Amino acid sequence: MIVGYHAIFGTYGFWLPNDPRGSWSDFVGSWDVFRYGSATKVNTMQSVAYQPHDQSVRIAAKKSLKYPPVSLTGVQARAIGRGFAEYVNKKGITVSACAILPDHIHMVIDKSELKVEQIVTQLKGAATEALVAASIHPFGEIIEKNGRHPKCFARGEWKVFLEVDDIPRAIGYVEENPEKEGKPRQTWTFETPYAV
Repeated sequence: MIVGYHAIFGTYGFWLPNDPRGSWSDFVGSWDVFRYGSATKVNTMQSVAYQPHDQSVRIAAKKSLKYPPVSLTGVQARAIGRGFAEYVNKKGITVSACAILPDHIHMVIDKSELKVEQIVTQLKGAATEALVAASIHPFGEIIEKNGRHPKCFARGEWKVFLEVDDIPRAIGYVEENPEKEGKPRQTWTFETPYAV
């Protein structure tokens, strides 16, 4: 029985739909990015992050984006954390683990009445509001025709459906993730310790 989710969502430019390692995308929406290949959809639930690939193709595709890929600073990560906390408290969502990295975010979230896709979309919105309120949005100098900043998060999310036995492993993975990038472990006020 599914009791929670390991949700992963990226910042703008983090993982393109035609990433040579594979992606979960069906199409490439930008012609400039499509020049580097069509979508590389994979069906595996296993991470493809460490698959060998031609890094020059991936880097060239990222350079063709309309805006530079977003890389969050520590100050921006803290603002995002404040946005997440406000959302989690307002909606009563239970988050057992969270890691806000420069180009992507990992969260272990308990199942609720909302679909995980809705939760992630609303988390992105809360994070964006917090960044704008603090005047540190990654695209703060750019205003589009609609009067808003370009989106600093990529569309969609990756999600792994978790059963009870999967939760401790997923929490451990999320908590250790910053260390893989040479950063300290993170603790957030909106996290609820998992009761075994």
